Amino acid sequence: MAKKVIGKLKLQVKAGQANPSPPVGPALGQRGINIMEFCKAFNAKTQDMEPGAPCPTVITYYQDKSFSMDIKTPPASYFLKKAAGLKPVGKRNRPKGSEKPGREVAGSVTVAQVREIAEAKMKDLNASDVEGAMQIILGSARSMGIEVKG
Repeated sequence: MAKKVIGKLKLQVKAGQANPSPPVGPALGQRGINIMEFCKAFNAKTQDMEPGAPCPTVITYYQDKSFSMDIKTPPASYFLKKAAGLKPVGKRNRPKGSEKPGREVAGSVTVAQVREIAEAKMKDLNASDVEGAMQIILGSARSMGIEVKG
């Protein structure tokens, strides 16, 4: 008989850096999921990714306290900021896009870099081919104030 699903939980955890401190520990603990087991499994699955890359993760947990996880690729904004070479700013020391997208340019990327990002994100995007995926990434770049140079 199949396991009975109790629920799903979405978290964004940095690759290779899952630990029981907040926000991961409390989110898992209140649902009865073994925190250390999750941290070890997540870190093992993300060890080949770039350390510190934010990974959206969907955790499905079952009645017998077991779980399964689906780790997605980092957000397009993460790849775009990295490709544009944006420097960390602000209180949290993270790179930011433009304050006024469409009027101010925060940085620029090439079409080749957009294609590379689209190919990396292809499995998580709702696109049938790389050209469609590139359009999605171009939209993200436009909304962040990053211009694309031919």
